[in-house]
Amino acid sequence: MSKITAAITAVGAYVPDFVLSNQVLETMVDTNDEWITSRTGIKERRLLKEPNKGTSYLAIQAAEDLIAKRNLNPTEIDMVIVATATPDMPVAATAVYVASEIGAVNAFAYDLQAACSSFLYGMSTASSYIESGRYKKVLLIGADKMSSIIDYEDRTTCIIFGDGGGAVLFEPNTEGLGFQDEILRSDGVGREFLKIDAGGSILPSSEETVKNKQHFVQQDGKTVFKYAVSNMADVSERIMKRNNLTNEDISWLVAHQANKRIIDATARRMNLIDSKVLMNIQRYGNTTSATLPLLLSDFEKQLKKGDNIVFAAFGGGFTWGSIYLKWAYDSN
Repeated sequence: MSKITAAITAVGAYVPDFVLSNQVLETMVDTNDEWITSRTGIKERRLLKEPNKGTSYLAIQAAEDLIAKRNLNPTEIDMVIVATATPDMPVAATAVYVASEIGAVNAFAYDLQAACSSFLYGMSTASSYIESGRYKKVLLIGADKMSSIIDYEDRTTCIIFGDGGGAVLFEPNTEGLGFQDEILRSDGVGREFLKIDAGGSILPSSEETVKNKQHFVQQDGKTVFKYAVSNMADVSERIMKRNNLTNEDISWLVAHQANKRIIDATARRMNLIDSKVLMNIQRYGNTTSATLPLLLSDFEKQLKKGDNIVFAAFGGGFTWGSIYLKWAYDSN
């Protein structure tokens, strides 16, 4: 019997219509297009502006895009994982609501939170469920409404983040395609450098925490950048060496879209030419859990069966890692 591997067999995506450009940001905070572009590579980002719509809306739209493209019967989905740092609400998992709304009535569902590494960790989890043989169709969604936790008077964070959602379907494969290897890491030293102070069990919400803007993301940008450059590049290089891959063997780098300089540094460590580095940060900014599946969706038509893809991400906490995957299908 052939070994079962977990392959991505379909992708879907959604970004909101509203575009927040660098030019508009210039009217809101003390910044300018040249400063933002040179330091991050971001030109614009999408925001979900409609009232009473949260991360679940982004996730549902991305999932429905995948379902329509694949002509998938949602009742066949065994489980739904929503990778997110911005769940709709505490306690009740966003994934459970998403599964019900898309008609995945036979699935169990839960959220996975590892900041900007959430989707990467979710790939590991979804693949393990498939490889166990217990489940045949696992829907992994990465979605974040980052605008809900951003202070648009804080120029250190408001220039970076956007809203979006992306989804992939994992299924069994017996051709040796799909998930090959992973290196996943974390380090609690990062807890203080990228965080939201209030709203958790240590500092519950109060009138004072709201007044002090303690429910917004705060970031020590220089420290996060230093750790991200070092660690994301390190694991990407290590996974190549561990699998005897040269830069010629790698078809694509699918890296978390946090900062163009971090992506470039990772590509340099891997000795990859620019044409192998997938990038859409200029259009969406950092959509946190959605960056990796949005890349797959945007560049799906360029991905060929058998392509060697290295995924890499770095997130608050700190969390980071790299995954090596062989692409399983040609897009029509």
